[in-house]
Amino acid sequence: MRVGCPKEIKDHEYRVGLTPGAAREYVAHGHQVLVETGAGAGIGAGDDAYREAGAAIAETAEEVFARSDMIVKVKEPQPAEWARLREGQILYAYLHLAPDPEQTKGLLESGVTAVAYETVTDAHGGLPLLAPMSEVAGRLAVQAGATALQKANGGRGVLLGGVPGVLPGKVTIIGGGVVGLNAAKMAIGLGADVTVLDRSIPRLRQLDDIFAGRARTRYATAEAVEEECFRADLIIGVVLIPGAAAPKLVTREMLAGMKKGAVLVDVAIDQGGCFETSRPTTHSNPIFEVDGIIHYCVANMPGALPVTSTHALNNATLHHGLQLADKGLQALLDDPHLRNGLNVHKGRVTNRAVAESLGCEVTEPTAALAA
Repeated sequence: MRVGCPKEIKDHEYRVGLTPGAAREYVAHGHQVLVETGAGAGIGAGDDAYREAGAAIAETAEEVFARSDMIVKVKEPQPAEWARLREGQILYAYLHLAPDPEQTKGLLESGVTAVAYETVTDAHGGLPLLAPMSEVAGRLAVQAGATALQKANGGRGVLLGGVPGVLPGKVTIIGGGVVGLNAAKMAIGLGADVTVLDRSIPRLRQLDDIFAGRARTRYATAEAVEEECFRADLIIGVVLIPGAAAPKLVTREMLAGMKKGAVLVDVAIDQGGCFETSRPTTHSNPIFEVDGIIHYCVANMPGALPVTSTHALNNATLHHGLQLADKGLQALLDDPHLRNGLNVHKGRVTNRAVAESLGCEVTEPTAALAA
């Protein structure tokens, strides 16, 4: 199979779908790898590094899309890329279709088989291809929030760790999954006063054991979320329903009860955001203000740290990518966890959560593949 890796074109997206090391693995499996020139520049990997790994270099993205049987990317395809996809081609990337009907329409019209990293599962019920970027985003959320809290950026002017004689900043984390765990680790490391809210009692017990009193845990009733948000200097929203649009847990009305200059970091913005007032932003213009509250809603947060993020992502995606390259669509039939990643196939939506979020018909993956 010919595996193509185009350069990412989303604003300030410096990650790349294949590292030279990953390209070498595909070549070792007998596949041809075609990489767009400059695709690895953001991680310091020049074209020569890919050539040494056995890949060929294409001068344009059009060539990569036209000549490849499978496209490996990081972020969802942009409008210019939808037109280059075709039936019979496999797209392997983050998609986040639930809040993005236009992208969904573009993929459906292309006829492509689209496998989304974020809905591939494992035997433990986890999301192994989403987890590494969740780890990066969780840790980065605290850094970004701390920066947004600076007065020059519109924030309250609070140092999260405080200083002797001055109380530390209060951090509220809504969601205790992988992102929330990593956000809490960073916030605790800075010396902040941290509370994590979640609706899973077993998960709250785990977090309580992990942090051993260094962070408080609280069951996420509407009242608890409201109270903790009103007390916080930094609120990090990390709620995830796999494949589906994120629930809106913080309403606009709640902003009036928050401290002026408090910061909201919406890590769920890829799935539509968990704050009612959120809208996607970019690394070029990451923050905006609503009713005196600062919002940070960058939709590709890990793209700011491409070296760390790309290698972590490739570590996670390589195994399933090789399955797809080795077996084609048969890999989806053989592996139920990889099949859970199938979101679109030949003009049909195959992920129930995506279909329900968009209000469209769903075709079960096995039925779509059989057809």
